[in-house]
Amino acid sequence: MQDFIFYIKLGLNHVLDFGAYDHILFLSALAVPFTFKQWKRVLILATVFTITHCISLAFSVYEVVTVDVGLIEFLIPVTILLTALFNFTYVFKEAMDVGLFLHILATSFFGLVHGFGFSNYFKMLMAEEEDKITPLLGFATGIELSQVTVILVVLSIAYVVLNLFKVKRPIFIAVASILIIAITIPLLIATFPM
Repeated sequence: MQDFIFYIKLGLNHVLDFGAYDHILFLSALAVPFTFKQWKRVLILATVFTITHCISLAFSVYEVVTVDVGLIEFLIPVTILLTALFNFTYVFKEAMDVGLFLHILATSFFGLVHGFGFSNYFKMLMAEEEDKITPLLGFATGIELSQVTVILVVLSIAYVVLNLFKVKRPIFIAVASILIIAITIPLLIATFPM
């Protein structure tokens, strides 16, 4: 049980680490177009992200797939940028309801990429472990809890901006997405493969 709790904490710290804020940026970009009325939709996306993130960790731990760390480090900010750019479909689409299927596909791919970004460190931690499933489940639990926390914060900010300050939803989505893009560009430059 102590190991399980250790890996839950590791999952929590992995996402909520302000020093490595790529997860927070990605989750913010993912949640920006949604409101509390659509909490089920954004929770589905976060869970899909957690599952695929852990699948890539499992692939690495069981040595099914080996990836180029440099490429993955570059692809992580690319996924953030693409998610923020995708948000503009919500800005320009009149109905403000973009299909969930494309979102799920993109989130699945992005979850795999983000998982491979952490896979080498996680693989080192797991080297001494005989049971690899319990740590993976603990880590997944920590990731899911921290993602729900980030999403609740983003949805709360959206609620305040949209309802108390009466900002129109397309303007909020556009401004928040532009801010996320601006923060992501230095990450892209720093990780660009030479």
